[in-house]
Order: sequence, then structure tokens, then C-alpha cells
Amino acid sequence: VQLQASGGGLVQAGGSLRLSCVASGSTFSMYGMGWFRQAPGKEREFVAAYRWPGDNTYYADSVKGRFTVSRDNAKTTTYLQMTNLAPEDTAIYYCATRLGSRIITSAIANQRMYHTWGQGTQLTVSS
Repeated sequence: VQLQASGGGLVQAGGSLRLSCVASGSTFSMYGMGWFRQAPGKEREFVAAYRWPGDNTYYADSVKGRFTVSRDNAKTTTYLQMTNLAPEDTAIYYCATRLGSRIITSAIANQRMYHTWGQGTQLTVSS
């Protein structure tokens, strides 16, 4: 499976943007998609995840209520809709997945559970 993230850009504080992650290859072996971000000088952190079957969604506290993760019916594209953006959301955003098995809820935010990563897309939020 290959993941291609896109949709990043420069946005003013308070604005919105939608990131996309397109999966290609053996997508039938995917059971979810996670979004992570890494700000300059900081560790990469969990943002959100969409897990199927069951259509479960998970969010970091810092984005809850502002970000929404979704996917298309074909399960090949996952979206991260971001609203009310703030300068602290500035980061490179990555999508990631695990093949062959679902990630249990307690580990959904653990980036070590994901072994296929996209290349990242830059989001910059200006104040």
C-alpha cells in the first residue's frame, strides 16, 4: 500500500482546510487510517484516526471539536477536515495505516502501530 497525502497550504488563523490521503495498492488489507503531525522542533504526535469496520473515529484532545476525520465509501481516501485553525496547528501532517489487522482502541494513538506512512503535507497557519 502507498499513501499520498495532499491538501496542505497556508491558511489564516480561524480558517479551514481539508487534507486528503489517497491509498493505492492492496487497500483491502487496510483497517483504518491515522493522521499525525510534526511541528518544527517537536515530536510527531497523534491527531486523529478513522478505523473500520465500525467507522470508529478518534481525536487528540487538542483538535477535538475542530477536526473531523472521514473516508470515502471506496475506503481509498481518508480526509481530515480542519476548522478554526490556529498557529499551533502549523505542522507537517502525515497519514499512516497498518496492514492486515485493526489497531485496538488503546493503541490507536501510538504511531508505532502504524507501519505504512505517507510523505506528509505542510500546513502553515498564520496569525
